[in-house]
Amino acid sequence: MKTINKIMLFAIALIAFSCEDILEDDISNDTIQIISPLNGAQIESNVVKFQWNSLKGADKYRVQVYGDNQIVVLDSLVENKTNLTYPLTEGDYQWRVRGENFAYQSTYSVQSAFSMIVSDDLTNQQVVLSAPDNDTYVNFTNVTLNWLTLVNATSYSVEVINVSNGQQVFLNPAITGTSVTMNNPNLTDGIYEWRVKAKNSANATETQQYASRRFSVDRVLPNQPGFVPTSTPADNGSPIAANTSITFTWVIPSDSGNVMSPITYVIQFSNDNFATQPFQSTDVTSTTFSQSFNTAGVYFWKVLAKDKAGNVSVPSVIRKFTLN
Repeated sequence: MKTINKIMLFAIALIAFSCEDILEDDISNDTIQIISPLNGAQIESNVVKFQWNSLKGADKYRVQVYGDNQIVVLDSLVENKTNLTYPLTEGDYQWRVRGENFAYQSTYSVQSAFSMIVSDDLTNQQVVLSAPDNDTYVNFTNVTLNWLTLVNATSYSVEVINVSNGQQVFLNPAITGTSVTMNNPNLTDGIYEWRVKAKNSANATETQQYASRRFSVDRVLPNQPGFVPTSTPADNGSPIAANTSITFTWVIPSDSGNVMSPITYVIQFSNDNFATQPFQSTDVTSTTFSQSFNTAGVYFWKVLAKDKAGNVSVPSVIRKFTLN
């Protein structure tokens, strides 16, 4: 009987382990057809858009680009799309792509060679933005915008737009460096798009090549976390056995303001009612947290909410529990 049970357990484990393989298409013998750049292409720009045909059964694609002496300059995993735009300096390159899923990988496409050419004509070039990242949240208005140098550009024009109403809130049309700090102290909470265009004496990057990203200003503090009658453990309730997993729960009113940054929590524990620094602070993504403590005694705990912009709430009231 024991032998039969072991065989059954092994079979179940094998099935569970192989489940993903069974559900995934075997693409190991397939090859992707590239669209661009094709072999021998010359690209008069500072960015290249890699494109390829979709492969049935692949949910992501690995793109590799090689420079001189077959040095890898890009190894990127692209999900849910069949293109990738990437900045490259002047020179000769080769690239290839393969499809992937959880269980299998296709063969790489035939390696395709292309060259990047630097030109005085900025029409088809694009400014590469570096910071802040797209969809960043901040709680201040003097945001510093940064981008990479574009060869043959002599100046840059930077514009910031309020996405909700299309109003221009910042404009500097003649920046010779690669960064600028906004000087608009009256900026309200909201979502903003910043754009950078390069210029020289001959021309400028086209409007459709206007590099852009978004950031959000959120200066409203998250609401104070609180407790309801069903929150656990009960405040100053019956003693709990040490080494028992305790589930801590709390609630928080809905966020307010024009921008509602994602909220996480910090749960803190103390032995002296927070007269000194807490002995533990743990980041939590939801309104519940479980932990056991192995030393009997009186414990205190509280919760703070913090948002992605960096705002921190007023801490919750302090609650108490006892271990025996």
